[in-house]
Amino acid sequence: MAQFSAAPGSPAIPTYADGGAPSDSPIPAGYSERLYNEDLAPLRHQTWGAYNIFAFWMSDVHSVGGYVFAGSLFALGLTSWQVLIALLVGIAIVNVLCNLIAKPSQANGVPYPVACRATFGVLGANIPAVIRGLIAVAWYGIQTYLASSALVIVVLKFVPQLLPYADVHHHGFMGLSTLGWAGFMLLWVLQALVFWHGMETIKKFIDYAGPAVYVVMFILAGYMVYRAGWRNIGINLGGVKYHGMEVVPVMITATSLVVSYFSGPMLNFGDFSRYGKSFRSVQRGNFWGLPVNFLAFSLVTVITTAATLPVFGQLITDPVETVGRIDYPTAVILGALTFTIATIGINIVANFVSPAFDFSNVAPRLISWRAGGMLAAVASIFITPWNLFNNPAVIHYTLDVLGSFIGPLYGVLIVDYFLVKRQRVVLDDLYSVSPAGSYWYTNGVNYRAVAALLPAALIAVICVMVPALDGMANFSWFIGAGLGAVFYRVLAR
Repeated sequence: MAQFSAAPGSPAIPTYADGGAPSDSPIPAGYSERLYNEDLAPLRHQTWGAYNIFAFWMSDVHSVGGYVFAGSLFALGLTSWQVLIALLVGIAIVNVLCNLIAKPSQANGVPYPVACRATFGVLGANIPAVIRGLIAVAWYGIQTYLASSALVIVVLKFVPQLLPYADVHHHGFMGLSTLGWAGFMLLWVLQALVFWHGMETIKKFIDYAGPAVYVVMFILAGYMVYRAGWRNIGINLGGVKYHGMEVVPVMITATSLVVSYFSGPMLNFGDFSRYGKSFRSVQRGNFWGLPVNFLAFSLVTVITTAATLPVFGQLITDPVETVGRIDYPTAVILGALTFTIATIGINIVANFVSPAFDFSNVAPRLISWRAGGMLAAVASIFITPWNLFNNPAVIHYTLDVLGSFIGPLYGVLIVDYFLVKRQRVVLDDLYSVSPAGSYWYTNGVNYRAVAALLPAALIAVICVMVPALDGMANFSWFIGAGLGAVFYRVLAR
């Protein structure tokens, strides 16, 4: 049987009496098949260095969605430098929060849902796992649709004869045109192929995808500055609406939006930090991948967005549209394909790997990591993400309600690991259904954690959904995380 007790600074590799896993059974002695498969098992060899974590964040940041999000902050009425400050403060907060949530998974070599067992119980961990998995399914479909839309734009630019097949009213099914279906399924298959080859292939993909996007983005920014002329790039893109100290609460709102934007990947960051060879490597990777990388990304985004005003006569926050207006066909193809690859990268790391572990955790005997990921991918088709994305009300109620659980989940997990358990986890008991196990609690569920989660999530949902509380909606993550942390701290005593 494996012997392991993870204390601060302890190694993340379980050891066995014979120096290896038992040879007569695929499941270590004392582990339950209800909780164990090879994909959820603690890692023996953690090989990711700082660059791999840095590349993970590059793939997570460099996307069409990230570009549009950064550009959309101008709509708040902030100047370019104010948007930049809000982005940097927000990402610095994300960096700290990611280091905290990374610790238990890196120290024990386990993915996010297994780490949740210590807090919610070995069976209760399915609650946070399913919540994160469902959020990932919805975003996976939407991101795939966005990437395929960029591909369709390029195809139509060079093969206009296909335009009739892009008309959903004449050639369409379930709200998507024939050409749209072709693009969506092509991207769906390409992502599935990368995922199916395992984490090593995913690591290699993100190691190259992030830097490749940077090259194209710098070229695009340089081209736009050349076309516009440096002196013609203004800083008051959103129209100055605030003066003096009036701008402070608006910038705080923008900062909160940055944290909320990264809240999903941040919650299940343990799915990747578990591969880190040391916690120090994870910290270095987070530093270069978040504050430093995001600073460069934000500068390029702000400059490119600002340049669209003098070049095209209007503010364009969508990089695909910006590329589509360039007169050089080769540049259009290169740019669109690069942004498509970037979206594939973020989709795999943020919305494919997560549900793969989450759904596998529900029934390890029946659902492997690959099966869990493919289950999420298939589900993303049936939710028809194009209809979700094109109906702001539906996506608002669906994703915001689910998203309101992310903050409380984070608060409960952090308080339990750092304040209640003092960073000490008995690894073997994460895989045990024995009533004597540390994390069996009552019927396999820590009802105190659930009791802290539900009211905190409910309050966060109310902040998002009730019009009278509209001003608090942008802070729902902080409200939920704070309440979840306080409620659990009180109950855990």
